[in-house]
Amino acid sequence: MGFPTHPDESYRRFVGDGAGCLARRVMPEDRQDDETVERCREIIAAEYAKCWADNTRPYPGIPEMLAGLHERRIPMAVLSNKPHESTRTVVEGYFPDHYFQIVRGSLPSVPIKPNPAGALQIAEELDILPGRFVYLGDTDTDMRTAVAAGMFPAGALWGFRTAEELNENGAKALLKAPKEVMGLFDDIT
Repeated sequence: MGFPTHPDESYRRFVGDGAGCLARRVMPEDRQDDETVERCREIIAAEYAKCWADNTRPYPGIPEMLAGLHERRIPMAVLSNKPHESTRTVVEGYFPDHYFQIVRGSLPSVPIKPNPAGALQIAEELDILPGRFVYLGDTDTDMRTAVAAGMFPAGALWGFRTAEELNENGAKALLKAPKEVMGLFDDIT
């Protein structure tokens, strides 16, 4: 769109709150009218659809963690601010065993995170009381969502945000590796 670019590291702060927020964050303030933001969001979506798998991989230990939780019959879900179809494509592409009972991305009928509506809806569909729900995430948005939903906020340090950010936004546990997730279920009884 001819706007100035940003250093790669800046995108760690730009992503996480949906494509609309990403579009607004990367654009100059004087060009953030709704029409231009929507055009940018559409471009982002089209580019993402073409190259989402180029540099995307599960973090080390994630497949094993999911298999372990599945073996213990612990229900699992995915809630993302990515568009719903993109979320499903990524999950199905990297987790063909599909351990998840629910995979949900951004839908027009549900406010995006940090609004707790999507997380609460998933808890209800899985018949899990929010206070017994471990919400694992790696951003401030995830921690704020978990806190607002009354869930147990667990911060994933293998993600791309800092321990400080996760703690400041309500993390009750910080995990250094996916294998540590199994121990959380004793903490929420």
